[in-house]
Amino acid sequence: MIGRSDKAIQIPICKLEEFPNHPFKVKEDESMYRLVESINQLGVISPIIVSECEDGKYRIISGHRRKYACELIGLETVPAIVSNADSDTSVVMMVDSNFQRETLLPSEKAKAYRMKHEAIIRRGFRNVLDQESDGNLLSSRAVLAKKSPDSETQIQRFMRLTFLTSELLNMVDERRLSLTAGVEISYLSSQEQDWVAEVINSEQISPNLSQAKLLREMSKDKTLDMEKVFTVMTEKKKADRWNISIPMNKISRYFPKDFTPAEIEESIFILVERWYKDYKRQHGGF
Repeated sequence: MIGRSDKAIQIPICKLEEFPNHPFKVKEDESMYRLVESINQLGVISPIIVSECEDGKYRIISGHRRKYACELIGLETVPAIVSNADSDTSVVMMVDSNFQRETLLPSEKAKAYRMKHEAIIRRGFRNVLDQESDGNLLSSRAVLAKKSPDSETQIQRFMRLTFLTSELLNMVDERRLSLTAGVEISYLSSQEQDWVAEVINSEQISPNLSQAKLLREMSKDKTLDMEKVFTVMTEKKKADRWNISIPMNKISRYFPKDFTPAEIEESIFILVERWYKDYKRQHGGF
């Protein structure tokens, strides 16, 4: 890994601090309990990665969950490798290491992609020479896509979610608001987004993609107010148009039972995007 020594040292946990604006949540879930059990039995197999701060403390680049697990166990130190990478390279390292986790919330992906994207641009890599593809220039978003499970288009959607208010972004995490509708809503002003959240909470409904697009158009035309938000979101929903018809009895068994049709549609779209990315990499598109 860039800019670090391979020699691990024991660092007191009290001298560790989180990475600024760390986008990934550390939760006491089943995965954390498995990690605690592993560390109890085998110790910390993979040292965390940190950078040294001016005040004698250390900033975690990779290993927030391992540090928290050690705290739960009651350990006083944790093995760490000290990196001398600059701040932007540290952002890239932090994001890449956390993307190895099995499950990530939409908000975590959104914030992480945006942080890494901004770091790449600050390093002067708005267009990067790709050494693996005959020296072609890649955009900064294409660089993100090369080392992620998501396509360039999907990454752009995730980053757009960072323009949602925190309340609406939480609703995307909780599946009360679909990702695709959330992208459209993100173009509304903060006041307009508050109106949307108020209707979601009061009426226990959420806008589908068509309604979200209509709200965005009305916002762009400066004609959107609370009354119109309520009218659009409470009118009888028309199913978003499909170009193809897929029998639900053939695909429903592949999704959780509590998934709505909109969530199934969104998941299929993401999977198709991922398939196209792999196909394009192998065959150069079509």
